[in-house]
Amino acid sequence: MDDKVRDEPVWQGFVAQTNELLMMGGDKKGVNAHRKSQLGDVCLEDDQHDSVRSIGMGVNSDAAVFDSEVRESLAGGGSEGDFEYSESDKKHSDGPDKNKQKASKHDDPNHNERLSVSTATGDMVATWRRKSSDSSSCESLVKEDNATSESKHAYKEGDGNDSSESEDDHVAGLDDEEAVSVQEQIRQIKAQEEEFETFDLKIVHRKNKTGFEEEKNFHVVLNSVIAGRYHVTEYLGSAAFSKAIQAHDLQTGMDVCIKIIKNNKDFFDQSLDEIKRLQYINKHDPADKYHLLQLYDYFYYREHLLIVCELLKANLYEFHKFNRESGGEVYFTMPRLQSITIQCLEPLQFLHGLGLIHGDLKPENILVKSYSRCEIIKGINLGSSCFETDHLCSYVQSRSYRAPEVILGLAYDKKIDVRSLGCILAELCTGNVLFQNDSPASLLARVIGIIGSIDHEMLTKGRDSHKYFTKNRMLYERNQRMAMSIKDHVH
Repeated sequence: MDDKVRDEPVWQGFVAQTNELLMMGGDKKGVNAHRKSQLGDVCLEDDQHDSVRSIGMGVNSDAAVFDSEVRESLAGGGSEGDFEYSESDKKHSDGPDKNKQKASKHDDPNHNERLSVSTATGDMVATWRRKSSDSSSCESLVKEDNATSESKHAYKEGDGNDSSESEDDHVAGLDDEEAVSVQEQIRQIKAQEEEFETFDLKIVHRKNKTGFEEEKNFHVVLNSVIAGRYHVTEYLGSAAFSKAIQAHDLQTGMDVCIKIIKNNKDFFDQSLDEIKRLQYINKHDPADKYHLLQLYDYFYYREHLLIVCELLKANLYEFHKFNRESGGEVYFTMPRLQSITIQCLEPLQFLHGLGLIHGDLKPENILVKSYSRCEIIKGINLGSSCFETDHLCSYVQSRSYRAPEVILGLAYDKKIDVRSLGCILAELCTGNVLFQNDSPASLLARVIGIIGSIDHEMLTKGRDSHKYFTKNRMLYERNQRMAMSIKDHVH
């Protein structure tokens, strides 16, 4: 019988499933030798082996019933039918028959006969395996494998859909207040990102040197080189919080103006604002169509902020003073005043369109590039300029060109620039400052004397009106000298 089993290589596919049935024989050594010979002689394809094992044939405690059922399945003909039948047969093998199989080892007197029957059954199964190895059987097994894999794939997709549906249900289950809160937080984050921007400040210093400067002041030395690039050629002058020099840019070959900000935090902060505004303006006017100051460079050097811009000629104040003192021909004729007015209004309109207020228009801040042609008026010194949306400061405009609403502490807008321009044109035309003054109160007196009384509503709403007007709306100025003498007498 062992030789016969060896001649049936296909039986190997059922060894694992019929292991218990074979062990029912008396000699275990023979069974083990039989199994080893099968493993050595048989070489099944993995897919065939797995497919056959999944069919589940050859595992039944009742060999006679198994024999009859296999015969019926072979008579049926179709491999798919065999598969369906075998699954049902496998269910029976897991039922009460398994107990019968265990009991038959000790109680069944026909045990050896049953073993012979099972061996004969194996011959039939081997014959069936040879028949089922044709193309139709293989195709049916492949179809079953594909069906199984497709069902698994569909099951996974179903799981994914279920998970996505569960997530949707979870999101939908959030409270309305929590959802609104999350949306509001997202909106605030986006608003903050749009609200802020940055710009880099270059710091120039000597190599291998640390520590502070020996002095707080920046001493200008002619023919020296600043930051290894700008050769100082001339000292131009100083202002309240800066000094200006003329220098030659060794990299570009241009003559430039360098504004050196004094070493003071307030001046430093104000100049940073000026840099930001100049960058903003130049960005929106790259072709210099509106004749505003061009920013070339800025950096921190020797504890001072330096701003490099284009070099221009003398300002209107200096030229007007020279022309008046020299006694020459009157320069500011009506056609020239009209040209100056147009060239000043165009950049003002541009600034106002950007939402900016210049805040310090005066003859000193208007430079002329060509005196002979009276053209290209440049508005400079945007240090006092601000956006209309800023917290407006009450200390803007030089006093002779300051608007009454600024003095009285009222809200103001871009109209104060137009007023300053009117004061400048009147000064150029007449040769005298329109509102000559030595204090805010004397300025208001000049305004009232030339233009007329100040509007009642302005005096009522102005937060600083009480400093200059009585309850009866009479203009007054406190005599500081008299107040000091009275104070000393009391003490």
